[in-house]
Amino acid sequence: MPEGPELHLASLYVNRMCEGVLFSGPVIKSEVSKNPDVPFTSEAYCITAASRGKEVKLTLTPIKTDEPKQRVKAGQVEHPMDIVFRFGMSGYFRFTSEDELPKHAHLRFYSKEKPCRVLSFVDPRRFGSWEPNGTWQPSRGPCVMFEYKKFRENVVTHVSDRAFDRPICEVLLNQKYFNGIGNYLRAEILFRSNIPPFVAAKTVLEGLGPDDSCQNENPMKNESDTKKTSVRTKKKLMTHQTDDLLSLCHTVPLEVVNLGGKGYDPASGDFSDFEAWLQCYYVDGMKTLRDHNGRTIWFRGDPGPMAPKDSKSPKAKKWAKKDDDHDYTNKKKGARERKTRIKQEGGMKTPKKEKDAGLEEAESKRRKLGETHEVNTPQRETRSNARRRKTSSVGVTAGSQRRTMRTTR
Repeated sequence: MPEGPELHLASLYVNRMCEGVLFSGPVIKSEVSKNPDVPFTSEAYCITAASRGKEVKLTLTPIKTDEPKQRVKAGQVEHPMDIVFRFGMSGYFRFTSEDELPKHAHLRFYSKEKPCRVLSFVDPRRFGSWEPNGTWQPSRGPCVMFEYKKFRENVVTHVSDRAFDRPICEVLLNQKYFNGIGNYLRAEILFRSNIPPFVAAKTVLEGLGPDDSCQNENPMKNESDTKKTSVRTKKKLMTHQTDDLLSLCHTVPLEVVNLGGKGYDPASGDFSDFEAWLQCYYVDGMKTLRDHNGRTIWFRGDPGPMAPKDSKSPKAKKWAKKDDDHDYTNKKKGARERKTRIKQEGGMKTPKKEKDAGLEEAESKRRKLGETHEVNTPQRETRSNARRRKTSSVGVTAGSQRRTMRTTR
């Protein structure tokens, strides 16, 4: 599932590709999508994008003009419209020509130029959604990347809530407090802060203030020294780790953004930089467990006291590459065309035609030699005669039995 860095990179992509481009006409939705229609149409408008956590907002702004010929027509929108997107499992944006429209383009914005180009929201699995005239979801907390101060205050002031009684690895996926954090980010954040994934979040976060008061203090001791310390010292060390944890919730996603590309995207061709950046997630030698929600957590060392007892370590899967990825360049265009051409050639029914031709040739040879009727007919007659004899013998036996019974009576 795309996380905060991926959605922010998507917004940067829209702003880069749509800069200086005028769009025109209505917004078209695919027939198979169950999302709402977008009631927007304009003679000329521009598109800008912004992100917040796991949401992206597109703003459609009509271009006003004083010329009489280009005044607003009936039914056209005069005011800007915000459309809030949530990507689900596989959503992304793509800007292509009209001839290269992606297969799963479920919402399309057409440019005014000729030849026409299209900005599409592509979602192969159709888990994504959009909301016309939408706003940021009120149930989501501040963005961990670009609203760090509000994010920290929101966590610290609500640490006494029941939600923080759960393991820290599960609380990190709660978008009410950690808006933008997903599965791979939580693994990297916990790994770098040396916190076991199945420790109670309240224990980890209690005692913190809204400011980074622990950043300038002495670093943590070694693990060998930590074992000899008292319980009170361990709590202090945990406080140091916790402060680093909240800071890493801000800095680690920004590291992914600075990598460029599209972030976590195994299907793309530029995934090597991101894969080299990972320290824990899908890294050889790390342990895995399923949390209480069935999500796989990657970690090192002891999982913690709240680890599920019946949880089994899932088998590691290799990075899966998809045919229909969102590579925004043309470097895969030739490969896709060759693959499509091979599929089309392989789909022809030539083997069946060759088989039918061979049968017809064999049949014609038999007819010339006169073997067809001479060989097959006696066999059919022999079988039919055998069936007649068997039936007649059964009838005779049944008749003799009936006469014997009459005689006995």
